[in-house]
Amino acid sequence: MKRERTVPMRSPVNWTVLGLVIERSSYGWELWTRFERLYGDVMPTRNESNVYSALNALRDKGLIEEVPGSRTTQPDTNRQPKPHYRATQEGIEAYEAWMFAQMREHHRRSREFARQLGAFAQQPQTALGILARYEQACLDEKGAAIPTVTEFPSRFVPGLGDNLASVYGRGIVASTLGWIEYARREFGALADKQALAR
Repeated sequence: MKRERTVPMRSPVNWTVLGLVIERSSYGWELWTRFERLYGDVMPTRNESNVYSALNALRDKGLIEEVPGSRTTQPDTNRQPKPHYRATQEGIEAYEAWMFAQMREHHRRSREFARQLGAFAQQPQTALGILARYEQACLDEKGAAIPTVTEFPSRFVPGLGDNLASVYGRGIVASTLGWIEYARREFGALADKQALAR
């Protein structure tokens, strides 16, 4: 029997929606509002149709399923039923594998950037300019970081994801700024050596 070839899911929106469903089973509009609040600054989408498209793709791949009975209407209301979705075991396992792949890619790209910066060993002033811009980008991002628990608007209760992202962001920025300072010293020494050789 010939197996049907499945195309890997590449859309970060789809993976993000799957994560939201894993966190808490829900329906389209609520998932859209959570997506906007948690990811709107790093993964902007035009409108809620992206979330509904993601739900369709996830359901077609068997990564989520409709919660039985969630389409039934209440007798006292004229509202359209809102199908709720929950993650399947296959969805949870796929999300876990995707998270590990993201982690590996993040580390690979960080090492790649550091090695590429080394190409400017003969042009240390250029490298120092790149480091200054990188430092400014880190500081700008720190200012736009996820608020701490006390800074959240009262209508939002920060979840574990909010807290994890906030602490991770602060730690990464502090670590990156330390690395920038180290690289600045290294390239500064090269620039001084070049100046003495002239």
